[in-house]
Amino acid sequence: MFKTILLAVDMNDLPESGHVAEAAVRMAQCEGARLHVINVIPGSGMAMVGSYLGPDQANAIKSEAAEKLKSWAAEAIPEALLGELHVMQGTIYHEILKMAQKVGADVIVVGANRPALKDYLVGPNAARVVRHAPQSVLVIR
Repeated sequence: MFKTILLAVDMNDLPESGHVAEAAVRMAQCEGARLHVINVIPGSGMAMVGSYLGPDQANAIKSEAAEKLKSWAAEAIPEALLGELHVMQGTIYHEILKMAQKVGADVIVVGANRPALKDYLVGPNAARVVRHAPQSVLVIR
């Protein structure tokens, strides 16, 4: 049913990403699917902030994130299942949806924030992916 899976991880929350990755790996093993992994670095927001950082700093941040993702994926995902690793910068949900389209993902796997007593909503990025994705989305708690 699923041949290409896109796993969205947050490298700033590795314990939660590990939990989500375990579910995606099990799914890929059962389905015989390739597992692509994306980490999105949030955009710098205001143009003034982006211009202050400059392209060299933005490239350094992206390179560091790519190395961190590569190291993490080597431990978390069996090599036989691993497709490509993608590090993007921009609006998180938008970049996830774009990458899902680019790799031809049949399903997107995302994590959700654990709800507090006052908050029983899926995180804002996961919710937007669920609402706007044309493919199935599996939200892992």
